[in-house]
Amino acid sequence: MTSYKIVVADNFHYMEEDEQYVAGRYASYDAAVAACRELVDNSLASFHEPGMTADELYDTYTSFGDDPFIVALDDAPVGERFSAWSYAKARCRAICG
Repeated sequence: MTSYKIVVADNFHYMEEDEQYVAGRYASYDAAVAACRELVDNSLASFHEPGMTADELYDTYTSFGDDPFIVALDDAPVGERFSAWSYAKARCRAICG
């Protein structure tokens, strides 16, 4: 049974719903969070360049990266709200030091 779907917004097209797409459906909230993290990690990897600072990578991500969010279906319970931007900020520090 699918209880959650991931919708991906494009930071470059902020608030433009016609630029969003469904990236998958998951039975558990934890699986949906893991998939969102993978989408953000892939986005950061595509933007990262050697010598880039964490702030530069984060700025690029928030301007052009994928911004996944989780939609609970049929009143499925939601764990701690996943924030792609918060996750990306922490990952930028880990990637760039």
